[in-house]
Amino acid sequence: MSITITTKYLGELRTESVHIKSGNKIITDAPLDNKGKGEAFSPTDLLAASLGTCMITIMGIQANQNGLKIEGLDCKVTKVMAINPRRVSEIIIEFNFPKNDFSEEQKQILKDAAFSCPVAFSLHPDLKKTVTFNF
Repeated sequence: MSITITTKYLGELRTESVHIKSGNKIITDAPLDNKGKGEAFSPTDLLAASLGTCMITIMGIQANQNGLKIEGLDCKVTKVMAINPRRVSEIIIEFNFPKNDFSEEQKQILKDAAFSCPVAFSLHPDLKKTVTFNF
């Protein structure tokens, strides 16, 4: 098994992660409410973003397999934090599809695809996932 990502601590609650295969980098910063500067994604922001991007990716795969056009699909992600222990307690995602004439069956294919993404299956069941699909 080969390494996927390396991460280096840069100081001042900031990290730099490098995706080995592509060389792409992500900087994280602790959020303002947890002693950080809030100048970049926080690790928990990345967790929330991972769910949204994974759901869109799997919907894209299903769209391609079913001849559906979803280019322009976007989502808004809201991360809700809890305390004691500090954790993400809820991720709220609103998907906004471009104008389409999807049948009810096609809409269900896309919804089912979203909830079958690996990130959704990897998150603890106690983490509330509130998802809205605006077709």
